[in-house]
Amino acid sequence: MSDILDNKEIEVVMEILENLEDEVLAVELLKKFNEASKNLGLLVVNKDPRISHAEWKVLCDEAQKELDDIVFAIKNL
Repeated sequence: MSDILDNKEIEVVMEILENLEDEVLAVELLKKFNEASKNLGLLVVNKDPRISHAEWKVLCDEAQKELDDIVFAIKNL
């Protein structure tokens, strides 16, 4: 699992979105970013005891990749 976003990286993402001329796209990307970061955070802090560590790690890795993909897309606008 990759590192979770730090505050500096979040600031960069937010600045890009705030300066985006297409406000509809900015809102859509912000919603995706918020949902992906929420999903990852919930997985990291609330490990479901009914699943194995390996399964939990796969879920975390998938959630991290989703968040990384969104951040990558935002940074490349």
